[in-house]
Amino acid sequence: MSFEVEPAGLSGLPLSLVPAVVMDTETTGLDVATDRIIEIAAVRILDGRADEASPFAALINPHVPIPAVSTAVHTITDEDVAGSKRFAEVIPDFSAWTGGAVVIGYSIGFDLAILKAEHHRAGLKWHPPRSLDVRHLVQIVAPELPEQSLDTAAGWLDIKVQGRHRALADAILTLKVFQALLPRLKDKGIITLSQAERACLTRPSQRQGEVQAGWHDVVLPARTMPAAVSDYARIDSYPYRHRVADVMHTPPLTVAGNSPVSKALSLVMERKVSSVFVEPLPQDGTFGILTERDMLRGIAAHGAKALQMPVKKLATFPLESIGADEFVYRAISTMAGGGFRHLGVTGSDGELTGALSARDLLKQRSGGAVLLGDSIDAAGSAAELGKVWSGLTTVVRGLVAEDVDARDIASVVSRELRALTGRACQLAETAMAAEGLGAPPQPYAMFVLGSGGRGESLLAMDQDNALVFVQGEPGGEADAWFAQLGKRVSDTLNDAGVVYCKGGIMAANAEWRLDSARWRDVISGWLTKSRPEDILNSDIFFDAKAVAGDARLVDELRRDALDAAHQAQGFLRAMQLRAGEFHSPVGWLGKLKLEDGRVDLKKAGLMPLFSAARVLALQHGLAERSTPGRFAAARKMGIEAAHVIDELIDAHRILLSTILRQQLRDIEAGLVLGNSIDPKQLDGHDLQQMRWAIDQVPKVRDLFGLPVLG
Repeated sequence: MSFEVEPAGLSGLPLSLVPAVVMDTETTGLDVATDRIIEIAAVRILDGRADEASPFAALINPHVPIPAVSTAVHTITDEDVAGSKRFAEVIPDFSAWTGGAVVIGYSIGFDLAILKAEHHRAGLKWHPPRSLDVRHLVQIVAPELPEQSLDTAAGWLDIKVQGRHRALADAILTLKVFQALLPRLKDKGIITLSQAERACLTRPSQRQGEVQAGWHDVVLPARTMPAAVSDYARIDSYPYRHRVADVMHTPPLTVAGNSPVSKALSLVMERKVSSVFVEPLPQDGTFGILTERDMLRGIAAHGAKALQMPVKKLATFPLESIGADEFVYRAISTMAGGGFRHLGVTGSDGELTGALSARDLLKQRSGGAVLLGDSIDAAGSAAELGKVWSGLTTVVRGLVAEDVDARDIASVVSRELRALTGRACQLAETAMAAEGLGAPPQPYAMFVLGSGGRGESLLAMDQDNALVFVQGEPGGEADAWFAQLGKRVSDTLNDAGVVYCKGGIMAANAEWRLDSARWRDVISGWLTKSRPEDILNSDIFFDAKAVAGDARLVDELRRDALDAAHQAQGFLRAMQLRAGEFHSPVGWLGKLKLEDGRVDLKKAGLMPLFSAARVLALQHGLAERSTPGRFAAARKMGIEAAHVIDELIDAHRILLSTILRQQLRDIEAGLVLGNSIDPKQLDGHDLQQMRWAIDQVPKVRDLFGLPVLG
């Protein structure tokens, strides 16, 4: 019985969240070809938590004498194993217990080699597990250690050593060393499983020495090579490409709360629908819903009298609703997670505008869609939020394989990034209340900035968030509470895989956590000073979108900022100049200028495009947030050089798609994600499209009458 094949999608998981077992063996000696296993033990890591209370541990009868020199190390004697099962009887149970988990150990190449020999000796098929050697990770983090034993590593990390040289004790000690290494690995940019594997592969001399000693190769290069997007399972892309507005019924069917049930029943039968919405009650102003089932239950309980009862007596309040601009997969998730069969649909103004039923979504029901939505909304910890990364990456792969527009995929990624930030905020609030720190001292809102607000985030996401509260001095009581909230949110997001913003744009930092009046003062300063840093900060602020708290605080602040910017001609001119300050990566004779073999498509293309679109929106008072939406709205305003906008919109799509596909390849290769692409990894058609897109970017200068730079 060999190890099971690991599930797909592990490569991009943060190391702390990889489903794993930490294993150790005790043997009759150190010759992997001839010596035998006499004890095997392991502890499981699941959802970031170690389960030391339910380990696997078994003695094995090798049916050969245990040398005294070995017994002197591990204390296991022939008498100890005399009544134990053979290897061939134990290993099926261990393999089933392990499942497809990644196997972690200290100098695990030795354990794998002797396991392989035991398999062959017993006539069992051998399939090596996906594995990591903690000793290799120690060498990456602390190459200066005098020697690389488990005891030395534990001592360096201040971990107490107990019961050494028995399999279970050594597995537990290895587990503790591994967990203590995680923050140190993160400091070196090693966050995911594939990044750890790639870092281990960069030490060929170490691997060669182990192979010469007969040890098993721990990291198999084939598992860390970029895979074609089409190699992944295809998914139903409909829920990720369409919005609720595309499938809802409008206008919604409503009845007054005092109307008799008979009237509602007549409407249901006449319109061939399964429910009606009930108009708001005077005391709370929220809609309700009356379904066929509600009416049947009323008739069963009250007989014919139920037909004359007012609708509000049988209706359910409040009506669960979803925004018309939400993706269909979010509606599926909401219905499945809450057990609802009907949803109201609201417009951007919050008013009821349509109806959605389970019947409408039946053809679009997708297990992947439900899983992605629920994973955030039901998460109770940073570890559970971290699972979103793997689920999101899997969905993105499937959508790319379906040739879904990269702009729609970016909208999905952004939607989940905002949900992730909002859920982190909810968890932080709950934890602070449980610790006796109380509820928020006053109304506030957490909001995301930049690409997350525009709906254009890809997989190389980091944190860009800020906070506004009603009133309070910096360092005052309210600010101190929100500072704690902001820090917890940032820490939770970082642990979940959305890393800290290198520029410090996080609500944990005082300059991005202000009350309403001070935010307005800061924005006024940005608009009047127009320094480079002011332009940069205001750029991302204009894309702000609330994710937690009272969204009105953000909406009012952003609206006032947009109105003020619309009047600030000097500021707008400075933004125009900044949008035009870029240099093409195409050199003489059309040759690409590469840095470390790559082209940064954000600097060379995306940044000028979204900056230019933002300036147009501010100039013309446009409410759109997305880059293509801003360009399209500006074209309708009849601006000069409008003829170039179609090319810029298409270039934006191509550049997004090119970066996204590179990020998927880099995830599998264990590379740190960014916005640079390797032209050598593009086929002829994709390379040609990318070059065409780059050639369109200088046209942003035409929009503002800027001179062409040489």
